[in-house]
Amino acid sequence: MSKPVSVVSAIDLSKPPIIEGFAILPKHIEEGFQDKLIRKTTENPFVPVGMLGTAAALTYGLIAFKQGKTRQSQLLMRTRIFAQGFTVVAILVGVLATAMKRKEK
Repeated sequence: MSKPVSVVSAIDLSKPPIIEGFAILPKHIEEGFQDKLIRKTTENPFVPVGMLGTAAALTYGLIAFKQGKTRQSQLLMRTRIFAQGFTVVAILVGVLATAMKRKEK
């Protein structure tokens, strides 16, 4: 008579199970704030440019408003709106580009 084989000893818990057609993804690497900022800026450099333009136009517009230069303030507020629109378009283009890259893979 042969010894009964234990089910527990037949399963190796130190290794993941092998399933046909299933690939194990690599572990997620923790990404710091600076690393993520650099990666996102290189992926879509127009978003930070638009954000800086918006902030600059807003700041100069508020300074001009405080100094009583209403014409210059109005012009800078319109510039701010243009910069905000540029930023929104840059974000949308980045999202579309990322979606197209995923479809190609």
